[in-house]
Amino acid sequence: MISTLDWQHLRSDFVTIIFALSTFAMLFTGCSQSKKNTQQKTQISKEKFGKTEDGRQAYLYTLTNGDFKVQITNYGGRVTNIRTPDENGKMGSVVLGFDSLEKYQHPKTYFGGIIGRYANRIGNAKFSLNGKEYKLPANDGKNTLHGGTKGFDHRLWDAETTDDGALQLSYFSKDGEEGFPGNLHAKVTYSITSKNQLKIDYNATTDKATPINLTNHSYFNLSGHPDQDIMNYELKINADHYTPVNDELIPTGKIATVKDTPFDFTDFHTIGSRFDQTKGGYDHNFVLNRTESDSLYHAVTVYSPSSGRELKVFTTQPGLQFYSGNFLDGSLVGQNGAHFVEHGALCLETQHYPDSPNKPNFPSTTLKPGETYHQVTIYEFSAPGENPANQD
Repeated sequence: MISTLDWQHLRSDFVTIIFALSTFAMLFTGCSQSKKNTQQKTQISKEKFGKTEDGRQAYLYTLTNGDFKVQITNYGGRVTNIRTPDENGKMGSVVLGFDSLEKYQHPKTYFGGIIGRYANRIGNAKFSLNGKEYKLPANDGKNTLHGGTKGFDHRLWDAETTDDGALQLSYFSKDGEEGFPGNLHAKVTYSITSKNQLKIDYNATTDKATPINLTNHSYFNLSGHPDQDIMNYELKINADHYTPVNDELIPTGKIATVKDTPFDFTDFHTIGSRFDQTKGGYDHNFVLNRTESDSLYHAVTVYSPSSGRELKVFTTQPGLQFYSGNFLDGSLVGQNGAHFVEHGALCLETQHYPDSPNKPNFPSTTLKPGETYHQVTIYEFSAPGENPANQD
């Protein structure tokens, strides 16, 4: 039988336990709320960015989430600036870009642009589809490069922002534009995250069968100094095969192993270590080791030892063009007066293979009426400071 004194002690202990539990619940709720508050919402702003040759207004959009900032203009859907911290927390831009619309229009460049209707090259500027031959502008010798004379990167896109801070760009490409068949409705959505990720979501529909191959043509310099080359960057590409090319950089149609070649980046290598074994530098399509066509695949990791920055690329695409900035020559001057020196940046263009419309053994790039073209690529930036090539 419990005495009055024992009951008082028991009741006191019970009250203490209830108070402790209540306090813990309040602390847990506060921590949860604090975590929610750290998941910042992307902020987006808009400003004028000059006028096109036909007098239309272009805009520059700034997406910010924490210390990650990306700037995009609706002229060509071009990424003009990506600012991320290095291993010491110092902010810097990791893409080559210009500070005015005029510099994107003259001379003609592809910096940061949405490339289409067909990224990369189409041999002899023609292809056949459903028994009909289509002729395209020859703007790269006798071949077509990046959509022709005036590709998607030199078009003014319609733009709107979403409530969650994404930028949606839309462009209507008329039947016959640059020689391609079909009225094509293209939409590209840019969004960023607090994990320093830039996500690019590509969509398109057509009313007539047409080849399509969209990508982004950003030039990455992870050191934050465009006047420094990329030769000491550590690079890993998850691809056991690549598509060899002829002297005009048109694929031969063969899918070859990278083993025992300077194209073997299945383990980390510095870009410059075997550079002299390539003719003219790297400008080749790599066949990614994909197993599921509809899932994001970790395609690339690249690391800059001078800044400690690392870039990882994830994509739903089957291929990736690694370009080592071979045609940069120091004549172009970008933001803050920086000269774009030879090999001062690299491009990692997720894509279908070049010249696929003329190569039946390559994955098809034909979009048909009633179908939806959909691809996703994510560029993820970090600053671990540790060389991934030295990790187990």
